Amino acid sequence: MKKGDIIIIISVALALVISIAGLIIFSKQGSTVTIKQNNEIVYSESIGKDNTVTLDGNTVIIEDGFVYMLNASCKNQVCVNTGKISKKGESIICLPNKVTVEIS
Repeated sequence: MKKGDIIIIISVALALVISIAGLIIFSKQGSTVTIKQNNEIVYSESIGKDNTVTLDGNTVIIEDGFVYMLNASCKNQVCVNTGKISKKGESIICLPNKVTVEIS
């Protein structure tokens, strides 16, 4: 092996370690789901506790460490199309029904 080969191998290994560390640091799994309707907390529990929360116009599913809006009575369905969330700082918002789902 030449000196250049060793430098390339070390560089690639270092880049891999930095990438893995970044993924670990920035993809923190959230621990709490807070659901609000009309700016009032209607549910706040661990994301690990499977549950279905039925609100006036919306149904929120919490299962397997993920949260998603199953259905909503609003026209645009942006909240339903948001999909599953699980990381700190992520949220699902249904403006017409004044519902927010936040992970912290």
